[in-house]
Formats: sequence, structure tokens, C-alpha cells
Amino acid sequence: MSLHMTLGDITLHRIIEDQSALMPIRDFLPNLSQEVLDAHRDWLAGSGALDPSNDHIVLCFQSYVIKTPHHTILVDSCLGNHKNRPNRPRWHQKTDDHYMTALAKAGISVEEIDYVMCTHLHVDHVGWNTRLENGVWVPTFPNARYLFSNQEYAYWEERSRTEAIDHIIDSVLPIVHLGRADLIESSGAVNDHVRLLPTPGHTIDHFAVTLGAKRDDAVIIGDLFHSPIQMKYPDLFMRLDYDGVQSTQSRQSFLQRYGDTSTLCCTAHFPSPSMGHIKSSPSGYFCEMI
Repeated sequence: MSLHMTLGDITLHRIIEDQSALMPIRDFLPNLSQEVLDAHRDWLAGSGALDPSNDHIVLCFQSYVIKTPHHTILVDSCLGNHKNRPNRPRWHQKTDDHYMTALAKAGISVEEIDYVMCTHLHVDHVGWNTRLENGVWVPTFPNARYLFSNQEYAYWEERSRTEAIDHIIDSVLPIVHLGRADLIESSGAVNDHVRLLPTPGHTIDHFAVTLGAKRDDAVIIGDLFHSPIQMKYPDLFMRLDYDGVQSTQSRQSFLQRYGDTSTLCCTAHFPSPSMGHIKSSPSGYFCEMI
């Protein structure tokens, strides 16, 4: 299993925090029928994306670190430690060293991260934005600017005024209040190697991240797809999608854009190896893992 690769003058690292079965896949993808699941159970289980013993979806939780000639950029900061997550016992008040050990094995220190980019502001994509120090949430990456979609942040900040959203309180608002966040357009660019691609629907302003100096050598997709079966059936929406119709449209456009191209698709949640090329077939698209 490769945890890093080189694409031209970019090096890409996978930083894995966890890979585990989460919940019944038909609860996770509520419009997935039993008939369709039965027809695809074998290959889903064979790819590691389904636990065949109980039909639970298996997800990887990981960050990508991009080293360009100009910057070192971390995309999506996973789960985090010491976070209050009572609805997810595996994540609740977690204290393991998996994430920091994975960073160290990749030869990456927290100090060298120039930017932290969050494709969206869900709980499993912002957790390591902060760490607990003497009872205070401080930036995990002390020299980084944190890049959030302005529309995405506005949505969650407004919600947090009337409800206590733990992951916004402990992993997003402290970054903003410390003046470490840059609120950006989801169609902008970081530099000539790193650009944003709007892919809304899962959240109000979800974006993907495209990599390459003159073309899209790779694309980090965030939560545009959670399971390989969504590439074959892009109308399968995730239970927490902000707009299921819009997320379907974003998936369809993405598949048409990158299907049968050389662009490497880097998924957030497909089980290891998590990266591959999108291929078309008479029965739909699929991701051919590397």
C-alpha cells in the first residue's frame, strides 16, 4: 500500500487516522435499495468498502499533504483528539497517536504546514485543526493559514449562534477568533499548482482540490463520493447531504469531467489504497485503484 506518490513536481502523502466500519450502508446511503446492494455486495466487500458480516460501510479517515515547489498544504484534518463527540464513541475524547505518528512517518512536522484547506466543515474534516493545550484549543499547525470557503463558514457560523455544534466550537471558531483563517471563494486558487473546484451539495459550498501546474494531474475530492458504489450510481446521496439533488449533479459533472482521463482521483473515505483513475464502462463509472 503506497502512502505517497510523486506527480511531476508535486509530492502527495496520505495521512491515515482511522479505517473502520461505521454503520449499515443503507442507513448511510438512504436511497440505496436492497436489490442494488445485493447485486453489488461481492465486489464492494472485495474492495474493502463493505463489511460483509453486517453490511456496514467501511470508511477511511485521512488527510492529504501536498508538497509543491512553493508550499506544503494539508487538505482536511480528520478527527482530532480530546474532542467531544458523544454520538460517535470511537471518536469521543480520543487520545491515540495514530495521526501524529502517520505525519512523522511521512517526514512532515506540524510546523512546516503552510496552509490547511478544509473541503467542507464537517466533523471528520476539521478535527486536527486544533489541539488542546492547558484547557485551550490552539492551532495544531502553528505556522499555517487555514482556508475555509466563505459561504461554508457563514452557514456554520450562523447555525452555531442558535445551537451548540461541538466541532465548530472546538475546531473552527478558535481558528477564526485567533485570526488564522482566510475565508476564500470555492472557485479560487492557492498557487499555480493548487486550485479549487466547486462541488456543492454534500454541504452548502463543498469544494474539491485540483493539483498540477498545467493540468489536473490529481484531484482531492473530499466528500463528493463516500463509497465506490456512488460512482456507478451517482444519484445515491449520503444521509447528511445538504442538498441531495445538487450533490448528485456535482457527482455526475465530476465523472463526466474526469472519467477516462489520466487525472488521479484521491478520495477521502474509500478504503485503502483510496486513490485511482475513473473509468467508464457500459454499466457506469468505477474507480480503478492504483
